[in-house]
Amino acid sequence: MLDYPLLIVSAFILFIPAFIANPSAVITGGHYPMDFGKNFPDGRRILGDGKTWSGYFGGSLIGVGSGLILLAIFHFAHVLPYPVYGLNLEQVAVALFAMSFGSLTGDVLGSFIKRRINIPRGGKGSLLDMWPFALVSFLFLYIFARGFFMNYYGNVIGILTILIITPPLHRAVNIIGYRMKRKDVPW
Repeated sequence: MLDYPLLIVSAFILFIPAFIANPSAVITGGHYPMDFGKNFPDGRRILGDGKTWSGYFGGSLIGVGSGLILLAIFHFAHVLPYPVYGLNLEQVAVALFAMSFGSLTGDVLGSFIKRRINIPRGGKGSLLDMWPFALVSFLFLYIFARGFFMNYYGNVIGILTILIITPPLHRAVNIIGYRMKRKDVPW
């Protein structure tokens, strides 16, 4: 029998690196636009000034670092068996990179789509602001760290937990970023 509360809590906690990577790009970003200031054939910017290489790599690496810190805490607190449910340290490290870089790649993809449908930088994109980072993180986990993905998100409960919790969590983090004057808009 499945332990649903444990599955839900595990899915959330283990996805924290992806949740952290996304807003961390705001802290490290601002240098070297990913689209090099170029326009797409539709005449609009490919991504816009808000997507930079410094934010992409900085946010992703902060996500990886946060995952390593969580792993160390879990290991020393004996909360999760080590290696994590039959995965060795290398597999867990690949998973951290996959979900963190997937998070920022999904954010970039969401911005690309928003530009194509004429939503300006900072404009509300509803689920395009919230789910692409989570969905691409899942995709990267599935491609690069399939064992980790199958252990924690290979069931509907893990994925649904993340998709349900992402909109309110995303909104809360954006409000905090706005109040800290790190974001121009609270969404």
